[in-house]
Amino acid sequence: MLARVRAGETGAYAELVRRHAPIAKRTAFLLGAGADADDVVQEAFVKAYRGLDGFRADAAFRPWLLRIVANETKNLHRSRVRRTRREAAWPEADPDQLDPSVHALSAERRAELLVALRRLSEPHRLVVTCRYLLDLDEQETAEVLGWPRGTVKSRLSRALTKLRDHLGDDAVVDAGKEVRDGRRPAG
Repeated sequence: MLARVRAGETGAYAELVRRHAPIAKRTAFLLGAGADADDVVQEAFVKAYRGLDGFRADAAFRPWLLRIVANETKNLHRSRVRRTRREAAWPEADPDQLDPSVHALSAERRAELLVALRRLSEPHRLVVTCRYLLDLDEQETAEVLGWPRGTVKSRLSRALTKLRDHLGDDAVVDAGKEVRDGRRPAG
């Protein structure tokens, strides 16, 4: 399909956008774009289209696109910080903008998890978001965040330890797996 896009077939790019827009929007939202997630995704798709000549034909499109989305979300944060002169906060979850599987978490548990995520440093919050909320594998997470795979593993381990300390058990890992599987969490 990318060959068709590179050949100038606009319908092929429209199909790529339809296929990847939901995960791109979820990524932007969960990485902190909040209500600006649509704008971030639109800008990411424009940049991806402009950068297709530099895209390696043997690489996977989704991680490459999600890395652009992650970078655009970072750019959004930077502009918010400059504009407001204060650190951008992790947005509260808006159920209307989340994937239906996320609705399976109870409001109380979701709020508790978001509070715990807010307490993490940005690198730890990003790696947990990619692995458990976006369900990316280690390699995709490494590509999206622009980190070596070993860094993903070590930061994820440290982040989960901090979340367990805050939540008192393995609830965050269990909740992440349940969200991915579409089951309602226990408790």
